Amino acid sequence: MKHTLTILLLALALPNWAQKKYQLKSPNGKLVTTVSLGDQISYLITHESDTILKPSPLAMALENGPTWGRGSHLSSAKTHAVNQQISALFYKRNQITDQYQELVLQFKENFSLIFRAYNQGVAYRFVSNSNQAIVVKNEEARFNFGKDFNAYVPYVKGKYKDLESQYFNSFENEYTYTALSKMSADKLAFSPLVVSLDKGKKVCLAEADLESYPGMYLVNKDGSTSLQSDFAPYPTATKQGGHNELQQLVTSREPYLAKSQAKAKFPWRIVIVSTNDTELADNDMVYQLAAPSRLADVSWVKPGKVAWEWWNHWGISKVDFEAGVNTQTYQAYIDFAAKNNIEYVILDEGWAVNKKADLFQVVPEIDLKKLIAHGKAKNVGIILWAGYYAFERDLEKVCKHYSEMGVKGFKIDFMDRDDQPMVDFHYRAAEIAAKYQLMLDFHGTYKPTGINRTYPNVINFEAVHGLEQMKWTGPELDQVTYDVTMPFIRMVAGPIDYTQGAMRNATKRTHRGINDEPMSQGTRCRQLAQYVIFESPLNMLCDSPTNYEKEQECTDFISAVPTVWDQSIALDGQIGKHLTIARKKGDVWYVGGMTNWDARKAALDLSFLGEGNYVAELYRDGANANRIASDYQKETVTIPANRKMALNMAKGGGFAMKIYKK
Repeated sequence: MKHTLTILLLALALPNWAQKKYQLKSPNGKLVTTVSLGDQISYLITHESDTILKPSPLAMALENGPTWGRGSHLSSAKTHAVNQQISALFYKRNQITDQYQELVLQFKENFSLIFRAYNQGVAYRFVSNSNQAIVVKNEEARFNFGKDFNAYVPYVKGKYKDLESQYFNSFENEYTYTALSKMSADKLAFSPLVVSLDKGKKVCLAEADLESYPGMYLVNKDGSTSLQSDFAPYPTATKQGGHNELQQLVTSREPYLAKSQAKAKFPWRIVIVSTNDTELADNDMVYQLAAPSRLADVSWVKPGKVAWEWWNHWGISKVDFEAGVNTQTYQAYIDFAAKNNIEYVILDEGWAVNKKADLFQVVPEIDLKKLIAHGKAKNVGIILWAGYYAFERDLEKVCKHYSEMGVKGFKIDFMDRDDQPMVDFHYRAAEIAAKYQLMLDFHGTYKPTGINRTYPNVINFEAVHGLEQMKWTGPELDQVTYDVTMPFIRMVAGPIDYTQGAMRNATKRTHRGINDEPMSQGTRCRQLAQYVIFESPLNMLCDSPTNYEKEQECTDFISAVPTVWDQSIALDGQIGKHLTIARKKGDVWYVGGMTNWDARKAALDLSFLGEGNYVAELYRDGANANRIASDYQKETVTIPANRKMALNMAKGGGFAMKIYKK
């Protein structure tokens, strides 16, 4: 009887034995991915002795074809190691060490599955090996966690009747901190999304190299401890509408996700693993996994800062003309920019005739040729705002016309979708804009996934709950906590068009939403710190020239801060509580710190400075900043020989410093 039982147990175990397993380790050996091939392909991830993801299935279903990842037959498996340097353009560092182990699994069903293990995380992607175009019906990306961990969930903002209606959204979100099992089954969430594990470890789920494919949402529909992918289906038909007739609204969709070309490479699914939160605030994986630059010459791409009128509602005073959308107002902005070494002025919504979706119909109050000439004479470039549909319908004609006029770029707004045709638009716009040497700032769009590496003229992105929210919301909105949450999550994906720089500053109690004279939550020094902490190669000065001229000391600091960097170091931080980052350009370091609504003492270790004697131009919260948020002190201090400093931050406060050798 004992002998018979043994045989039975062996027979039951055979299917597991029949599975092929491949193990891939990170270069430092701490992260291990085990890929199991059977009826269903799955993978699990461990970090040291901890399970990060339990076995998690992946699959891609084709229309009129097989489902990759289910019943697939392996034809070859190869591994290799890569250790190279990436020269990064217009980024938070100029060199990235790109080191990983790669596993390439090729299957008889004409596809490959590629896994990469970095020290910072794991990524995988599907690749078509077919010479024929294919239609992707659905994709399953599942992330199975071993416990009911808490997560920072960026739900789609707004009230929606169903999942379908959520595919049209502004991609401006706050974060809900909740247990995985308690996530709303009726709401889509964006990636990146962060899950808090045990021992202080975190997992950030993201994607990279999203091209000609819909963006990935994350959902939990069954109250489990798992997250599943969700994608906007391919639109069947659209109609013009939405904001000032500048959007394309989807009226019906196909029962599939994407129409893909032969040899298509599908987006990377990324599982970033951090042992402390600062690692999330300084992660390069999205940029590393993106396709390399397709531009032979980028010498004409000039990052910089922008004097911007929309947030401050064209708020110039003490002039002899009525400020607004007119030539005199923009001449004043150009003069202000030139005086303060600011590279650009933007003409936001209003310069083109409203509700025409026609960028060749300029309002009579604006003389564009005169403004461009005035800017050129003062070494200030002009950037034009454009609604999506107006830009897309005449794409090459618009780019050619305004490039020849001398415009330096476009801020394109109100895409508000990430289905395949909209993702295709972003790449098409980037390519054609580059042809005419135009930079692009994608506003009203989904999070970056690396197109800024592939087309470096794509210089910035919104997809952030930025300072514009302060114009119409009061103290019920906690922007201060958001500011020290978002850099650990959304900024993992890439740069942000947050539009900081408010010179009217308020406490939690005194903040009000006032359109004509908007203010920020938190202190003045917090606004200065954001020019260091937030990654933004095309960085706005959101307040009015009048206010900046009253606050010349702060304006001088802002105008001097670089927008791209040679090196970045996340010094200290904890999601939702505080963050300190140091960045270097040339021989000068900048350090910025922010806290939440808790007053805090920042303990700085500046040992990265190395040998030599250093001084710092320091902006710190004033003694009364807890009540008067604009209160600050500027001083010049000597960096101690032991490189240790302690700085007090007020509630909602911060500090900023510029460090250089004596």
